[in-house]
Amino acid sequence: MKYLTLLLTTLMLMSCDPKDLQAILNSAGNIPLSNADIANGLKEALDKGVDQSVKTLAVKNGYYESVYKILLPQEAQGVIDKLKFIPGFANLEQEAIKKINQAAEDAASKAGPIFLSAIKQMTFEDVMNILMGDKNAATQYLHRTTYNPLYNEFKPVMVNSLNKFGVLDLWKDAINQYNSIPFITKVNPDMADHVTSKALVGLFSLVEKKEAGIRTDISQRTSDLLKRVFAKQDK
Repeated sequence: MKYLTLLLTTLMLMSCDPKDLQAILNSAGNIPLSNADIANGLKEALDKGVDQSVKTLAVKNGYYESVYKILLPQEAQGVIDKLKFIPGFANLEQEAIKKINQAAEDAASKAGPIFLSAIKQMTFEDVMNILMGDKNAATQYLHRTTYNPLYNEFKPVMVNSLNKFGVLDLWKDAINQYNSIPFITKVNPDMADHVTSKALVGLFSLVEKKEAGIRTDISQRTSDLLKRVFAKQDK
């Protein structure tokens, strides 16, 4: 029966005027989007952006050899300047920067589930405001809804990673040596807070870049649903 139906349909299309046939084919891509389609399309885009961002940064040198490279806190520069002439601390800055970026890369993979939880909780109003909003509306939404829980969960992981790569011991030795210098103003910057904050800056920046790509570059809309949903934004 299905073969007969297919044959009849084919014969009907063959008998159509070419202009009518083209109109039929064009209309096939204009199926109205349901609310669920729109929500699923945007969530797919966010899933893709978050997944790619996390994978980009959570690899060896993902931070260290990128524009998101994490440097030492400003107040650490005084420590570096004082200690660089002391044996054992000549390469302190270079070594510390490499280690804090390794720690950030190690911790970055833990961010994905927190982002995805926020994406799942989006309402349809959230979806439409994002879809028809600013070019970074999705990133703004994620920042607003995930930054605090992300920081709270990310910092302990970061502390473990900093310990894993010996950053905190290295920095503790440097601070102890620095604070032993006579008449010096003692410092003790919170390295875990600094690295966590900077790691999140890089993560959100990359998510924003991925969002802009899907919004402006049709080739990055890699599924039929993404193409249909973001065509609504293009109008």
